[in-house]
Amino acid sequence: MNKWEWSRLGKIIAPMSDIPWMSTWCGPAFATVVKGTDLVDIYFSGRGTDNCSRVGRIRIDINDPNKVLQVSKEALFDLGELGTFDENGVSYPWIIEKDGLEILYYVGWMPTLRTPFNLQLGAAKRNSNIENPDNKFIRISRAPILSRTHEEPFSTGSVCVLFDEQEQLFKMWYTSFLGWGLEEGDHKHQYVIKYAYSKDGLIWARDNISCITPINEGEHSICSPSVRFNKHLALWEMWFAFRGEHYQIGYAQSKDGEHWSRQDEKAGLTASGNTKDWDGKAVSYPHVFEHKGKTYMIYSGNEYGKTGIGLSVLKTDL
Repeated sequence: MNKWEWSRLGKIIAPMSDIPWMSTWCGPAFATVVKGTDLVDIYFSGRGTDNCSRVGRIRIDINDPNKVLQVSKEALFDLGELGTFDENGVSYPWIIEKDGLEILYYVGWMPTLRTPFNLQLGAAKRNSNIENPDNKFIRISRAPILSRTHEEPFSTGSVCVLFDEQEQLFKMWYTSFLGWGLEEGDHKHQYVIKYAYSKDGLIWARDNISCITPINEGEHSICSPSVRFNKHLALWEMWFAFRGEHYQIGYAQSKDGEHWSRQDEKAGLTASGNTKDWDGKAVSYPHVFEHKGKTYMIYSGNEYGKTGIGLSVLKTDL
């Protein structure tokens, strides 16, 4: 395989001035197929005029993705209490269903004094048997679910969580900050993707395993992992976002899910190159999902999603 090839299906959502939680910005997204249908619910981070991120939902038909069928008028997951780790924003949703519950993993934002912000990972839940897709999520804990450690004293960002049926284990690939720039000309921040595992999805073991690290000159930020196990290749695959000047989408493979080989040339989806396009300069925050034998990717465009969220489909799959 030289590379995956994606067909762009177009932009499916952009900020809507009449929807307060997403009036100025649409960011990282997670897609889930409504059981027994061709409908897809897309949960994503939106921002309003207060510049704080909240999580809401739209619904599309995968056969006509450019027509939005439903939009949640209110955020389904809102800011945390004043003084908590997510008082200033909740974003980067990832949802996993297990034992009658939908668990929402998300990133909480808090402003800080000497650095622009601090990010930590939180978790919320709702009953997956309730048919109303606008049923709101409730926090499992008001505190982060990944505590700071000596090896990881800074921020924790976007995650991908899967349940491995064979090993009966939750597996997480998450963004871990390495530090902040100290001198003029330094990158503002640096982060990589690491690995953790859990028996219950809430208490996590971390062995400080770095999965995806910089390989390109000027590259400093790697985030938003989306992982699947490809049975045909007998390999784990990951699409992720990385950036120097602008975000792009990378790709990696692994035999065990812990040790990865970056092969960005195979990612298959790049910025269009036309500066007038909504995704002409940057593509980022991928989420790869499958439906009826096809593989789709939700992704954000220029300026971290300010221009909107798009959808693409693999031309050929294995």
